[in-house]
Amino acid sequence: MIDKKKVSIIALGIMVFILSANAQDRRYISITEAVETASRNNANVKMSELDTKMANANYRQTDAVFLPQVDLGYTAMSTNNPLNAFGFLLQQQTVTAMDFDPAKLNNPGARQDYSAKVEAKLPLLNMDMIYARKGAKAQEEAYKYKAQRTKEYIEYEVKKAYTQLQMSYQAQSVLEASLKDVKQIHQSVTNFYDQGLIQKSDVLNAQVQVNTIESALAKAESNIHNASDGLRLLMGLESAEEVYLTDSLSQKIESVQNNMLSIGRSDIMAMNKALDATNMMVKSSKMAFLPRINAFGAYQLNDSKPLGFNANSYLVGINLSWNIFSGNQNKNKVKSYQFQRDKMQEELNLHVKQSQLELDKTKRDLRDLQIEINKQKASVKQADEALRILANRHKEGLVNTTDLLMSQAQLSQQKLMLAQAIMSYNITQSYFEFLSELE
Repeated sequence: MIDKKKVSIIALGIMVFILSANAQDRRYISITEAVETASRNNANVKMSELDTKMANANYRQTDAVFLPQVDLGYTAMSTNNPLNAFGFLLQQQTVTAMDFDPAKLNNPGARQDYSAKVEAKLPLLNMDMIYARKGAKAQEEAYKYKAQRTKEYIEYEVKKAYTQLQMSYQAQSVLEASLKDVKQIHQSVTNFYDQGLIQKSDVLNAQVQVNTIESALAKAESNIHNASDGLRLLMGLESAEEVYLTDSLSQKIESVQNNMLSIGRSDIMAMNKALDATNMMVKSSKMAFLPRINAFGAYQLNDSKPLGFNANSYLVGINLSWNIFSGNQNKNKVKSYQFQRDKMQEELNLHVKQSQLELDKTKRDLRDLQIEINKQKASVKQADEALRILANRHKEGLVNTTDLLMSQAQLSQQKLMLAQAIMSYNITQSYFEFLSELE
């Protein structure tokens, strides 16, 4: 027969090995480290930074408003067209008196021309492009503020996930303490049953409570793993089996005095800059009604042989162009940008009002949660005292087992509700900081 004592020792050894292996996979992480890691690696933060870089590249494209454009080309041509053939001679500076012979002029034969040409264009005054450049600069600044707001939001999400992980560990701790108490009750009830003092149903009720808490503990362990996975995703780290250890859950006490929404909040500044960009586009489209002034120049080398550059010439000038009428295109483009600007102004006004309402609501939520925490702390003390009294009376046979188990369950429930209230308070506090941009 198998020695039950040996089997128990082996099973205990296996459990110790499994627990130690799980403990090795757990690494402590502070809230500061989690936030800093997310700021560097989070995918949304990286994408917002790329948007900022793209906006900067779009702005740099408008350098063409002031810088020249230079083109270099080399052309090889052959023709027997009389006009073009005589033009080749002029460009190659090889015209002689014999070339004016009518027979040659009318039938020049095949003529070749090889030319290298450098062309340059220099903007002098293009008011529409100048305002378009200012609009691109405002758009770049808008994306910078958007990137800043994205980073602030990810910081809030990390704090939220970290607090939820703290709650998972707190729930596990409460359940472990509850399991210890229930097992003691079960052992006491078993002893009473062995002495014939109580019925079998009391023992079964105690065992049911043990099974229920053990099942809740297994779920609490899964919640710890799930919360760790969520935190790892926010930090932008590769998927792994590593489980994070956190600081213990405690109420985050911060002074809440700011009642008014800051107009310097990054998302509001982003919308203001986008509005500025649209204003610049309105001005740019209006400036399209004004004339443009640009300078141009070209330097050309011509020869009848592929690599010859005997003849050279240049051409420089200033061009004034004025689009008097474009089929109402410019007129309606101005209106379109004006309507877009007005819409963005309405969106900004609405966003500010909604943000102020959300800030006020969050502050009230903090007050309500503080009241709930105070009530839950009192309830935990009362439930603990009630359990102590019932436990003493149960030992004396004055209270049935069901009442004792219910009292113990009530204490565990109050502790979990207190932890839940503290978690909600801390998350709401972080959200308030996000809304008010408190450091």
